Amino acid sequence: VPVAHAAGRIAAEQLTPYPPGIPVVVPGERLDTEVIDYLQSGLRAGMAVPDATDSSLDCFRVML
Repeated sequence: VPVAHAAGRIAAEQLTPYPPGIPVVVPGERLDTEVIDYLQSGLRAGMAVPDATDSSLDCFRVML
């Protein structure tokens, strides 16, 4: 789903920002705006999220 509709949805993918390399989201966990903001601001600052389906973090995989 587009990032604007991801908050409140259940994640269907693991999201591990690097650095530090510790998962922030695991499948089955509810996405919230704080986590989404953290991931997007980190990406803008040069952090990578190598396991994201969409590496730009414009979209997130969620459960239906």
